[in-house]
Amino acid sequence: MAIKTENGNFPLLALRDMVILPHVITHFDAARKPSVAAIERADGSDGYIFVVTQRDPEVEEPEAEDLYETGTICKINQILRLPGGIVRVLVKGVARGVIQSVDTTGKWMEADVVRYDDIEETMEPELEALLRLTEDDLDEYIEKNNKIYPGLLDSVINYDSPQAFADTVAGYVNMKAEDAQSILDAMDVKERLTRLHSILMRENELLRISNAIDDKVKHSINENQKEYFLKEQMRVIQKELTGEEEEEVAEYRRRLEEKALPEAVREKAEKELKKLERMNAASPEYAGQTNYLDWILDLPWCDEAEEEHSLKEARKILDEAHYGLKDIKERILEFIALRKKSPDAKSPILCLVGPPGVGKTSIAASVAEALNKPYVRMSLGGMTDENEIRGHRRTYVGAMPGRVISLMKEAKKNNPLFLLDEIDKVGNDYRGDPASGLLEVLDPAQNNSFTDRFLEIPFDLSKVFFITTANTTKTIPAPLLDRMEIITIGGYTPEEKKEIAKRHLWPKHLKDVGYSAEDMTISDNAIDTMIENYTKEAGVRMLDKELAKIVRKVNLEFLETGKEKAHITNRNLNKYLGEKKALEKDIEEEDLIGYVNGLAWTAVGGVLLGIEVNIVPGKGKIQLTGQLGNVMRESAQAALTYIWSVEEKLGLPKDFKDKHDIHIHVPDGATPKDGPSAGIAMTTALYSAMAKIPVNRFVAMTGEVTLRGRVLPIGGLKEKLLAAQRAGVKTVLVPKANLRDLKDMDSPSIKKLNVIGVEHMDEVLKEAMVREDTSV
Repeated sequence: MAIKTENGNFPLLALRDMVILPHVITHFDAARKPSVAAIERADGSDGYIFVVTQRDPEVEEPEAEDLYETGTICKINQILRLPGGIVRVLVKGVARGVIQSVDTTGKWMEADVVRYDDIEETMEPELEALLRLTEDDLDEYIEKNNKIYPGLLDSVINYDSPQAFADTVAGYVNMKAEDAQSILDAMDVKERLTRLHSILMRENELLRISNAIDDKVKHSINENQKEYFLKEQMRVIQKELTGEEEEEVAEYRRRLEEKALPEAVREKAEKELKKLERMNAASPEYAGQTNYLDWILDLPWCDEAEEEHSLKEARKILDEAHYGLKDIKERILEFIALRKKSPDAKSPILCLVGPPGVGKTSIAASVAEALNKPYVRMSLGGMTDENEIRGHRRTYVGAMPGRVISLMKEAKKNNPLFLLDEIDKVGNDYRGDPASGLLEVLDPAQNNSFTDRFLEIPFDLSKVFFITTANTTKTIPAPLLDRMEIITIGGYTPEEKKEIAKRHLWPKHLKDVGYSAEDMTISDNAIDTMIENYTKEAGVRMLDKELAKIVRKVNLEFLETGKEKAHITNRNLNKYLGEKKALEKDIEEEDLIGYVNGLAWTAVGGVLLGIEVNIVPGKGKIQLTGQLGNVMRESAQAALTYIWSVEEKLGLPKDFKDKHDIHIHVPDGATPKDGPSAGIAMTTALYSAMAKIPVNRFVAMTGEVTLRGRVLPIGGLKEKLLAAQRAGVKTVLVPKANLRDLKDMDSPSIKKLNVIGVEHMDEVLKEAMVREDTSV
């Protein structure tokens, strides 16, 4: 065992993740300034230094509590200075030491250490048994560890005493620092050998497991190599018999000679084909190389579809496929006429913007038919990965071109009509920004050299006719929006919906099920009722679903009862569709104080937006509720400021503002609302609540208000007027500057409305209030 012999003061050096034991000769590198200073101090005196291990090797400037208590008193045998201020020291462990105190105030750390020296012990049976066990463990460790040269450890292990044996084994065997420290902590030789036995047993078990795994891996590799050599021999034999590999390369060369390609593409293809010739067919890269050549040879680099420029035929196709949409049809015909006059004219990038169900996608298909062009469609809704546009680099396993190049291959011509659907719903995340990738696709100045990451060579997209669709332009990135020509498709009027149902939707559903127009008929009144009471919407999608529902139910009735004819009218409509649905807000049943019918534009069409104001006793607080956005909140503030500016004309007491709270609310609080067209409606509601005068329930209004009461123009007038008509409004107040928009609206439904242009709030209040004198 080790006994305490004397106290001493030594320079202290802290080691990271390394333990030095007595009887062990080893070296280490020191770079920290306190460590180098401690070495120089020891070298300048008697050459003894106290070496101890850090508990946490990550600590850069250890204190006393960061060190193990037990360390080793070492004798410095050699010092070698290396570049970079590093000192390499060769030391020999002399004895154990236990720290009593540490001084960290100087350039190096000093430690007051109690020295423990090993003494010779009688070789009693228990000690001899432990020694034999550890010797056996060491022999097993040497046998199983393939990294140790035979006889290497035997030359450094000290067998003179059990103490020296345990220390040298722990010092020279590759074990964790914590395990070596546990050996150093053991002052009693039996405890030391017991710990060493436990550590070596664990290490041997780990070596046994790792060797078993290694054997399995080697066996698997040998099997794979055997299989590879057999396949290679078979390939050589097949090559001698059939020349199959050369035939595949020859086939690619023949296709390359026959394919019309730009010169730069041809050079790239020939270069890749030469690589293929040098490749082994069993190589993993071989399939990737053939896949790349297939893409180059399948793409329509120079294959151009002949366009149809007959204006008469194009107009006929558009009129047959779509009812109404006069502006859109005229714009398409203008493009066809321009191409007829100048075939090399650049194709525009049209963006069809409108609510769902108005036929944006089907318009693109009809344009492709009118031009006799191939038609491909790419949905952008929810796309967040830029690689979907630009493709993956060939360095990735399973790399493929992006959707743009894939659809060009599908089109088989380099001038198709390419529909980018739902461009307003493109997202972005950590995988990139697809909207930025679309810039190169849609920019006429760049898309003649669009480079897919997989192909790595430019592809000319300048001849492609791009059409995009969106519900709103608000979410389309500004750089993208700048490159597109916006064509707005408003909601359909009831008359247009009726014609669409009769001409397109109803015949389509009959054809799908296999009935003729004589087997099932539907009256005009029934269609009117469906539009008015079942499907209040901007487009015709819900109307289409309701008509399909009728056909399904009638079909079931035919099969169950044996009937062969059916006529749907107002009388039996609820039999197939159920009771009427209140899908949209209607006007109130009576004139109310502080309640105004506002009008709003949304991505799905116009809506009637009720705005209500209540004034209660309080302390002058203003509350805005109903999930109002910043613009609507500002409109409310502007409306209130205008009302306060005319409070004397309203006849309000001077202390009215300080003794009342105002609450402005827009119902349907779960739906976010924002926009600049609710100003005059909020002002009218405030005026009504303060003056206690009801507002005409048959009047709706839209327009922004200034602090001086002027009414400013708005957008989306058609959708708002249709929403007013659907709700049963009779009079609509709009900014006078918007009256010019009525010239393009020839709908009988809109003409039924009394549309009044206003320039000032005085005119608004005169028309909206239920009294004769409304001047303020």
